[in-house]
Amino acid sequence: MPILNIHLVRGQHAADRVENLLLRCSEAFAAGLRCPLDRVRVFVTEHEPHLMCVGGQLVRDAGVNAPYFSFIVLEGRSLEDRQQLLAAFTDLIVELLDVPRELVRGGIVPVAPADWSIGGQPASSLRQAEIEARRLAAGNS
Repeated sequence: MPILNIHLVRGQHAADRVENLLLRCSEAFAAGLRCPLDRVRVFVTEHEPHLMCVGGQLVRDAGVNAPYFSFIVLEGRSLEDRQQLLAAFTDLIVELLDVPRELVRGGIVPVAPADWSIGGQPASSLRQAEIEARRLAAGNS
């Protein structure tokens, strides 16, 4: 279920660096959520420089390199897990794309298990045991 989408400007980064970012973020996501790698989805969405604005200026004109990412996780993931992922994805973008840390932005989109499907079935049914274990662990913290 974990899904990460990283928004970049087309042409600002070499393809091999972007590919490495996809692979490393996939590994970090699985490790951070302690879930199988085959559940993870990571995408890069590239935007044309004339279709992205940073600080009130078109990237086409200013040339600013300011990636944004967002990721979806099921509700019930701990605040610590979510914040560690924010830091990990930021670190990877800074390291692999050579972007100044202060220009990277990221966010979390929590989704209720009943509102997410896996193969057409609600995650609330398919992942019921995992969701309950996380809920109990959070209650014991």
